[in-house]
Amino acid sequence: MSFVKALRCRECGQSYPVQALHVCEFCFGPLEVAYDYDAIKANISRESIAKGPATIWRYKDLLPAEGTDYVDLGAGFTPLVRADRLAAALGLGELYLKNDTVNPTGSFKDRVVSVALTKARELGFKVAACASTGNLANSVAAHAAWASMDSFVFVPANLEAAKVITTAVYGGTVIAIDGNYDDVNRLCAEITSEEPGWAFVNVNVRTYYSEGSKTLAFEVAEQLGWDTPDHVVVPVGSGSQLTKIHKGFNELYKVGLIDREPNVRVSGAQPLGCSPVASAFLSGSDYVLPVKPDTIAKSLAIGNPADGIYALDVVRKTNGAMAAVTDEEILEGIRLLARTEGIFAETAGGVTVATLKRLAEAGTVSRDERVVAYITGNGLKTVEAMAPTTHVTTTIKPSLDEFLRFIEQQRS
Repeated sequence: MSFVKALRCRECGQSYPVQALHVCEFCFGPLEVAYDYDAIKANISRESIAKGPATIWRYKDLLPAEGTDYVDLGAGFTPLVRADRLAAALGLGELYLKNDTVNPTGSFKDRVVSVALTKARELGFKVAACASTGNLANSVAAHAAWASMDSFVFVPANLEAAKVITTAVYGGTVIAIDGNYDDVNRLCAEITSEEPGWAFVNVNVRTYYSEGSKTLAFEVAEQLGWDTPDHVVVPVGSGSQLTKIHKGFNELYKVGLIDREPNVRVSGAQPLGCSPVASAFLSGSDYVLPVKPDTIAKSLAIGNPADGIYALDVVRKTNGAMAAVTDEEILEGIRLLARTEGIFAETAGGVTVATLKRLAEAGTVSRDERVVAYITGNGLKTVEAMAPTTHVTTTIKPSLDEFLRFIEQQRS
């Protein structure tokens, strides 16, 4: 049973049927899923959720699926790690990490793809497709293989080798485009009109796809004993994840799963080489101007973010903040996270940690706040970024004497 009432334009409020639609035909604003929260409140409880699977589908009543035939590789209910060592290094108090590096294909994209392809199958699609900076390509190819759907994924030609391999291995079609992500995305929007039987998860079924990110809020609240953090730090590419985390916390209150109205400060993290949202925030602008990406954080290299203006609005109205961090800070963020908490994150995780460090130093994130930082992808996807500065400590012959000499040198 679905509690979806309609699709609704985020700009003019026009309603649409529950179909493969993503843009308002009146004002060209993006569409969003609208739910019957009163009906959900009468049906859902903390106890019913606890009886559900240890995946995103434990929150099925707050997701846009009709039945229970989910395209499900087991995404979600990832660890919420109490990060005392990282907190000490940053001068913070109660810090948690939402560790989505352990999802089936190594990133939070498994959440959104599971929702998108579940809905795509309900709507009769047979082909799964996407424009991607890598993580989404991995997830679409994997979920499509599990669901016996054909897949076509489109990526920038300079994508990290690990992300190409971990997409192609599932047997779908991988098409590299000689351009950046924004070029890839434009092409996919054009292809959508030529191939109406294809479900482009971040184009024609984007309205449903983006709902999967709400589970990052649902899980955090449940793992905190059905309470909310004071402050969250979220990496920003398209901006969708940040806005849906904010929506998710508010939905929990609407349906009675948390006892107090959430007052969660939402801060965003971007790489300096692709920081259109952070630049708008820091300059006080009401406009998010497109940029040409130039950063090692390729999963966040979206120069014209579809939800950028909405992410900017959420950060401002929740009294959050943003930072744009350099490639050097990103690499140090990856190392700091690995050294303190034993989590190897991809470059987007380095952006989150580096931003958290900046905000802590500025006093924007304070010691008396309960903070959650979202770590959204596994470092094995972007090993090239760390390779130039990460080496074996030494090389010795298979000799005990040589080993003992090395140890003595280390201790002296």
